[in-house]
Amino acid sequence: MTSSTLENILELTTTQEWVEAFPIMNQLRTDLTEESYLALLQNMKEEGYKLYALYTENKMVSVAGVCWRTNFYNKRHVFIYDLVTDISYRSYGYGERLLNYIHDLARENGAEYVALESGLQRVDAHRFYEEKLEYDKWCYSFRKSL
Repeated sequence: MTSSTLENILELTTTQEWVEAFPIMNQLRTDLTEESYLALLQNMKEEGYKLYALYTENKMVSVAGVCWRTNFYNKRHVFIYDLVTDISYRSYGYGERLLNYIHDLARENGAEYVALESGLQRVDAHRFYEEKLEYDKWCYSFRKSL
């Protein structure tokens, strides 16, 4: 399989598009059901979350969920909450092309950074971000269950 010149990246805005993206998103967010995914996504959209998909030959193969944020340490930035390529299409550059689209979008809209978090167990993803895309690993992220 090679990458296609028939690629397109779109923002997903309809429930039908969100449902189409669910099987891919569920490969990363395995605890979600379609029902919980749609309910959370509706709330997240109200808070500024945008979901983008890369299509090749009219088939959705990769998705990225992002929000515009501003804080003291990253200034105006895009935060990537979700990035996943369908398991059948990994290692063909689709995730990288979708991330490069997000980088360009951020740059064109005045962002100083693109930021993301990645689970400690995702060693291959860390190598991808650091070595291939030149992301800096600069902090740990913590959370507490309530």
